[in-house]
Amino acid sequence: MRYWVGVTDNDWYQYLSEQRFDEVNFWQPSATPPFTGLDAGTPFLFKLKRPNNHIAGFGYFVKYVKLPLTMAWEVFGEKNGAGSFVEFEKLIRPLTGTTRSSLPEIGCSILSNPCFFPRDRWIEVPSDWSGNIVRGKTYDTTNQIGGRLWLAVQTRINELEQSQPQVREPEPKYGEAYLAKARLGQGTFRVLVTEAYQRRCAFTGEHTLPVLEAAHIKPFSKCGPNSTRNGLLLRSDFHKLFDLGLVTVTPELRIEVSSRIREEWFNGKAYYRLHGESLAAVPVIPGERPGEEYLRWHNENVYVG
Repeated sequence: MRYWVGVTDNDWYQYLSEQRFDEVNFWQPSATPPFTGLDAGTPFLFKLKRPNNHIAGFGYFVKYVKLPLTMAWEVFGEKNGAGSFVEFEKLIRPLTGTTRSSLPEIGCSILSNPCFFPRDRWIEVPSDWSGNIVRGKTYDTTNQIGGRLWLAVQTRINELEQSQPQVREPEPKYGEAYLAKARLGQGTFRVLVTEAYQRRCAFTGEHTLPVLEAAHIKPFSKCGPNSTRNGLLLRSDFHKLFDLGLVTVTPELRIEVSSRIREEWFNGKAYYRLHGESLAAVPVIPGERPGEEYLRWHNENVYVG
């Protein structure tokens, strides 16, 4: 099994280790990926910077994306490792070399189920770790050093599971299998849906990112999962109409607009032009497209056609 050991900011770690978040954003000031070919579900270990210089926790990698600084805060908030946007910006601006008038993009490694070890259970860095490593390094359990390090991590997991039963290592499955099983957070859901739809509104094709929102087809409050199959990327006005049941999507991926808009508000020409049209944007990967079971649920339980 391959896994990643990422060089981790000490302040980021300290702040998040005091919280109980279901997901975190492991950001970097550069939008260039620090790794290639990391599958969803791969363990991502936190290697602290000097003077700590130990491995002090881990999370499970979900996806790497580039996000504008403001959107990274909007999506993840304190899960970025700071108590406010001002503090978050102060951490990043000096590292990007940009001014307040510009809007930098940062690299975001989204991690689920983060776990932070007590200080007395931190793990010494592997013997082959070089002080010149800036971002991180891949290890493999099939070799001696990588196997020994992962065994130490598993020991900490077992210890934490005894004191905190919710701390569990998921089955070693990666890619879509992991995403289907993992308990993904709301921020992760938004990013996955945004990327699946190529940052375009499913109804209109609009790609102005600040007005696009990830909509649950079956609400999370009704046991709808944080899965791309249960999501649509919609312009904010269509998101509101969708949640109110005034628009829907058929299992054939066609848009329907309720007559209630015209009957109650004597308006809606801009919306009725889309009635019967196919979605303007759908995920390229078939497994990320809207699930028929969720679309039928919305048609039968929410839509007021």
